[in-house]
Amino acid sequence: MAACSGTPVAPTPVGGPAGEAATNPTELERQFSLDELQERTFNFFWETALPDNYQIPDRWPTKRFSSIAATGFGLTSYLVGAERGYVSRADAAKRTRLTLEKLWSLPQGPAMAGVAGHKGLFYHFLTNDKALRYKDVELSTIDSGLLMAGVLSSQSYFDGDTDDERRIRSLADSLYLRVEWDWALNEQGRLSMGWRPDKGFIEHDWSGYNEAMILLILGMGSPAHPLPDDAWERWSATYEWSDFQGRNHLNFSPLFGHQYSQMYIDFRGIQDDYMRAHDSDYFTNSQVATLTNREYCIQNPGGFAGYGPDQWGLTACDGPGELDTVINGKQLKFFSYRARGASARHIVDDGTISPTAAGGSVPFAPDETIAALNHMWTTHYDSLVGPYGFKDAFNLTYPDPNRPEGWFDIDYLGIDQGPILIQIENHRSGLIWKLMKKNKYIRKGLERSGFTGGWMAK
Repeated sequence: MAACSGTPVAPTPVGGPAGEAATNPTELERQFSLDELQERTFNFFWETALPDNYQIPDRWPTKRFSSIAATGFGLTSYLVGAERGYVSRADAAKRTRLTLEKLWSLPQGPAMAGVAGHKGLFYHFLTNDKALRYKDVELSTIDSGLLMAGVLSSQSYFDGDTDDERRIRSLADSLYLRVEWDWALNEQGRLSMGWRPDKGFIEHDWSGYNEAMILLILGMGSPAHPLPDDAWERWSATYEWSDFQGRNHLNFSPLFGHQYSQMYIDFRGIQDDYMRAHDSDYFTNSQVATLTNREYCIQNPGGFAGYGPDQWGLTACDGPGELDTVINGKQLKFFSYRARGASARHIVDDGTISPTAAGGSVPFAPDETIAALNHMWTTHYDSLVGPYGFKDAFNLTYPDPNRPEGWFDIDYLGIDQGPILIQIENHRSGLIWKLMKKNKYIRKGLERSGFTGGWMAK
């Protein structure tokens, strides 16, 4: 369901100033601040973008393929970098233009290989060298949607009269308008999760509340290949409103499902028919989901090591590996990459905590999330923090004979770095929310989906 990451392989260290600086951290570097976290996380996107094609790797330092969703987050990260002064606006514009030009020039079509996408959509993962379909991965609707969200954020930000900024706006239009969202609809009027040239559309479609709100809104807003008028109604008809941890809300277990769409859209005070009926909005709903995730971890029914008020967060992330074992007389099952989470829908918990769970939820619960980021940074700095901020995940329960303190990931994941950087910026300045409010395609998508009130009334 999620914009997932590939399975980790043995890392290939990448040299350079950032990697060298992290070998002897100073006491100042060990101190936590949102400024330091944002700048390091921005550098992940700026420094690891692949040479010549500018796509963002799925993970680093492990090298395998690039991720189109991570590339979308990378495009948005450049805007944060320009605003924060990590790079100049001119340099950010140049990098953005080169990325969009590459995306536009990549071959599209129904072939099994030698293409990057079809019908304006893109394959989930692309090869590092030529940015073409990686093996037999699917043409991904949600990952294409996240890419296009990044594209449109660039269009709204670069509103100047330089050659680069004019070119960015034109390329963004071309890329977005090329996507045939309506082509991916199934017989139930819902978007398929993906397509393969040899097998056709994936059986599973986008239904139930999850990360795909942004996908539906992008499809509803397209003047070229729009989704039908009832697409949002068909999507939201499959929602499940229920109680978890004593709080009634729209449930989805991994926190990324509450974060991805709200990285781009400010849902505070705007409502569709479903949320009007429940006297809520999606932002408030994600506040509840964040706090119930934390409350579940504090209660810690699995008895995992390290859980507490300032160390929590279940979402899709790397894990220590597939293992069934007995610890202290209790049968435990551990996972590798997995969508972990806790809600009334289901619970997947193996003791693995990912900093992006708290980092991507900063706007929803600033006090609780920033306290958790601070604690994880200062407590596990040597094992969990590196040149690009937080590594993806850790598990203090996992029995690692070579590391008695527990398992710590070696990699950073692009789709988990993005929420940390972008959501902290939304909390601090509202930058991306403000940009997308003035994007005509996003506004049209919200209007056609039935959203009213709040900032949309202005």
